[in-house]
Amino acid sequence: MKLLGLHHVSILTGKAERNFQFYTKILGLRLIKKTVNQDNTESYHLFYGDAKGSPGTEITFFDIPGLGHTYPGVGSISSTSLRVKDTKALHYWEDRFKQFGIQYGQIEKRNNRDSLAFQDYEGTRLVLVADNGEEGVRAGVPWDKTDVPVEHAIIGLGPVTLTVGVPDKTVKVLTEVLGFTQAGTYPSLAGDFPDILVFTTGEGGSGAEVHIETRPDLPRERPGRGSVHHVAFRVPNEEEYDYWVQRIAASGLMNSGKVERYYFKALYIREPNHILFELSTDTPGFDVDEPIETLGEKLALPPFLEPRRADIEAKLRPLELDSK
Repeated sequence: MKLLGLHHVSILTGKAERNFQFYTKILGLRLIKKTVNQDNTESYHLFYGDAKGSPGTEITFFDIPGLGHTYPGVGSISSTSLRVKDTKALHYWEDRFKQFGIQYGQIEKRNNRDSLAFQDYEGTRLVLVADNGEEGVRAGVPWDKTDVPVEHAIIGLGPVTLTVGVPDKTVKVLTEVLGFTQAGTYPSLAGDFPDILVFTTGEGGSGAEVHIETRPDLPRERPGRGSVHHVAFRVPNEEEYDYWVQRIAASGLMNSGKVERYYFKALYIREPNHILFELSTDTPGFDVDEPIETLGEKLALPPFLEPRRADIEAKLRPLELDSK
């Protein structure tokens, strides 16, 4: 059984309102779920994605007001990629970032794909990567209720980069436990460091890759706003989820066991370089409790939290987001 690719990436934000403005009004993503952190219901959890909330398109944020800086380093998911249709779209985004005063780099090659690095207001390290007709995991459905032209829209997650001091144990987990295969290497963009290792799963392509950057010169990351909390990989259904729960338990890796998130079933794994992986089912999906037409417009709570709604809402700070 193979993991299908990336499911979602979850990041920390210090201010949900500004985060919402950036990811919906500038990046043109759809807010598909406004809910709470199920492990700390006094904190919001916002999910952005494509028009349908498709697995493999979500970038999510835990809202922690007053959160300090991230100090980059090893033991981290150091960048998150977002897919666009082609290189022409990257030129559109260069102009848009300039218009909005967004920090961005230059178009350059990463694993033979044209890419454009940029940061949000909190220093989250992001990369736009152009598909240019490449085969592999299917892209999402562009959200057309935005001023970003559909042909230039963000259409899913691309590769995540893991930065580690010594890669061997992380590579072993990816290949021997999670079933990824090494698909190549490419030169480091940071200077005279080892080549970046490329690993792939499922149908491959941009939406199914993990890149490992080796940086023995860096200290361990000190996470804060803009830091990636975890990356999740796609499991198609509950039957295969049960297989992975058993496989991970047999591996001896530190893990959570089964976790019910309602929108998907989850399994968390802490690999030897301290990076948090998650396995998440595609089913039942984000439209299990809201019509697709009105995703993200109200505070959604899973059934096991619904009896506590009044108490949860009373303890949440007011958050007014115009999701239309």
